[in-house]
Amino acid sequence: MADKLRTLLIVEDDPALQKQMRWAFDGFETVVASDRESAIAQLRRHEPPVVTMDLGLPPAPDDVTEGFQLLSEILVLAPSTKVIVLTGQHDRENAVRAVGMGAYDFFGKPFEPELLALTIDRAFRLYDLQAENARLQEVQAGALAGLLTRAPAMQKVCRTIERVSSASVTVTLLGESGTGKEVLARGLHSMSPRAKERFVAINCAAIPDNLLESELFGYEKGAFTGAAKQTPGKIETAHKGTLFLDEIGDLPMPLQAKLLRFLQERVIERIGGRQEIPVDVRVVCATHRDLKAQIQAGLFREDLYYRLAEIVVEIPPLRERLGDSVLLGQAFAQRFSKEHGRSALSLSEDARAAIEAHSWPGNVRELENCLKRAVIMADGNRITAEDLGLSAVEEDVEHLNLRHVRDEAERRAVVRVLARTGGNIAKAADILGVSRPSLYDLMSRFGLKKEL
Repeated sequence: MADKLRTLLIVEDDPALQKQMRWAFDGFETVVASDRESAIAQLRRHEPPVVTMDLGLPPAPDDVTEGFQLLSEILVLAPSTKVIVLTGQHDRENAVRAVGMGAYDFFGKPFEPELLALTIDRAFRLYDLQAENARLQEVQAGALAGLLTRAPAMQKVCRTIERVSSASVTVTLLGESGTGKEVLARGLHSMSPRAKERFVAINCAAIPDNLLESELFGYEKGAFTGAAKQTPGKIETAHKGTLFLDEIGDLPMPLQAKLLRFLQERVIERIGGRQEIPVDVRVVCATHRDLKAQIQAGLFREDLYYRLAEIVVEIPPLRERLGDSVLLGQAFAQRFSKEHGRSALSLSEDARAAIEAHSWPGNVRELENCLKRAVIMADGNRITAEDLGLSAVEEDVEHLNLRHVRDEAERRAVVRVLARTGGNIAKAADILGVSRPSLYDLMSRFGLKKEL
């Protein structure tokens, strides 16, 4: 069975040019329309991801009014569809106007089919990225709604969180700052039997040592100067729910002993009090520090570590989550565009390359802040590497042998998809858009085993 081709709608009133474009773009399932009415009908029938359209359409081919009317209707009916506007070589004003309205790109006529095909292919890839983004957001809706990923390592973390959520065990989340530890902690709580009770979070590194004890354990009236009334602490407040201790690696030694006693006995005493108060709470901890190294350095109690580390989940940094940075970047661009009342901004080719090449030492938090700034600074409807404040990625021209580049790109794509599908050939072939025999041929050429 032939592989299903991607649908491309060509809006062109010149029959000769229609025929030329259908022949030039035979790698797509081309659908043709010659005027605005037939174009809308084809759009509704086929829902094409990409449209190429001439601005000069009947009944007045020398006027752009009909073309701009069609563009407006496409953007309303199918906002995710990528529209490439074809204009005269010297008609830059209308081309810029079309992009400003929301067209993906413009191309001058007469055009070189090979160059236009590259632009069409980029438009399809952007459409696929945004569709995957929306699909993952729908899948993740609910417990892990704040987390978006396609990386196998991160998906494994999500499955672990789902499995341990129902068990009454203490969970420690290890990962660099900005990797999403609190998002996972909240997800764990919302999937647990305690979901209807409170989720109480405290950052152990953000509160001075002399105040942290009263924040955690509370105090009685008159316990110290300024203690005007009895005040329960975070642990007591989280009774029946979940207590999230962020940056547990920064907890002072004296409080480590007191926290250990609570974990063993499940009772607390407020500062200045003598009464033991039983507390039923699920404890989730997080830290960016290496707790075993902290133990060796005498900065963290080993007995407390083993109380906290009943289940340890290591969260990979963004730089190790292949493909996630661009996926998240596009999601943040859409979210902040909506928040700032702008039409949905997309990432340009150089922006996606720059995001993928950047190491993101601040992880998802850094990426989020970067996109928030870029949405504010962007002039057009696309975010560039310059808007992001990132250097454009420059390829070494000596290594741009097309055959080698294509082979390497195909090899990486096959490896990534096989990893994502757990080696399922049928699913991998479907995602890659090839037949199963073609995928086996590619695996053989690249020396890949089926177990990958």
